[in-house]
Amino acid sequence: MVTFLAGGTGTPKLLAGLSAHYDPTATTVVGNVGDDVELGGLVVCPDLDTVLFARGGVLDRDRWWGINDDTTETHAELRRLSEAAGFDAGPRYLPAAAQTAGREIARWRRFSGAGEFMQIGDRDRAVHLLRTSLLDEGETLTAVTRTLADAFGLDVDLLPVTDDPVASLIDTDEGEMHFQEFWVAHRGEPTVEGVEFRGAETASLTPAVEAALADPVVVGPSNPVTSLGPMLAVPGVEAALRETPVVAVSPFVGDEVFSGPAADLMRGVGREASTAGVAEAYSFADAFVLDETDGTDLGRPVVRTDTTLDDDTDAERVLGACREALEVIG
Repeated sequence: MVTFLAGGTGTPKLLAGLSAHYDPTATTVVGNVGDDVELGGLVVCPDLDTVLFARGGVLDRDRWWGINDDTTETHAELRRLSEAAGFDAGPRYLPAAAQTAGREIARWRRFSGAGEFMQIGDRDRAVHLLRTSLLDEGETLTAVTRTLADAFGLDVDLLPVTDDPVASLIDTDEGEMHFQEFWVAHRGEPTVEGVEFRGAETASLTPAVEAALADPVVVGPSNPVTSLGPMLAVPGVEAALRETPVVAVSPFVGDEVFSGPAADLMRGVGREASTAGVAEAYSFADAFVLDETDGTDLGRPVVRTDTTLDDDTDAERVLGACREALEVIG
């Protein structure tokens, strides 16, 4: 039995090598929900969906977002209608009063469908329609995610870290904005001055995730701030990680990040943008997998390999190093 903490693209890429080292049916993947948004009335869960589509064999692996060969006719027509009506291209937050009205899970991240700023494919949108409909029928996000996982034939148990709303809000020199606005609409260009995981302090760890965190845990090379941070902010997660063997893969090679906004976000929350900074953030980790060219001394067991994750062969190699590290720490 093994559990992975997944956010962004780092851990989903690592999971491509899963079958070479672990039984997928004995594997749990716990997903970040801080990036989730409500867009045009639909609940979109980007990090859960990346795993859903990747393990379901339909992920667009060029973008690591959405469904391969999906059409975008609904998105294009929304943009056309919005422009004809004189709306900006987005993002357009719903009014402040609406941010805490309606379905609770969408709090603090409600965007209008007018000027839709995230490109949602047509088949992808069907997933969000079903998810939202089941949530409105009273199902939990955990139950809905398992329904979708069954529909895509997943061989792993995919779980959101909590069924409660947690929103990753970025404080920037251009004002506070949801992570999706920061990263998708503004391409990560505003200067990061702080990060808040709103709602995390009152969120509850689900029983399914609590059980999964009793197994050995692999933290993939995802963004430590906005991919792992929202999960770690949920009460009980860090405490559970301190009681079980944990191996983490650094998303840095020394002070060079592989991809994405991790370096800017690390600096924005007052941490060193490096492998050493990641180790400081992951004080619960018992061992690390580092790139073979990364000479950082962490004072904890380290297994080194080429941590590039360009294809399935890379994923098998890096995950093999994770397994070796878990064996070292027992």
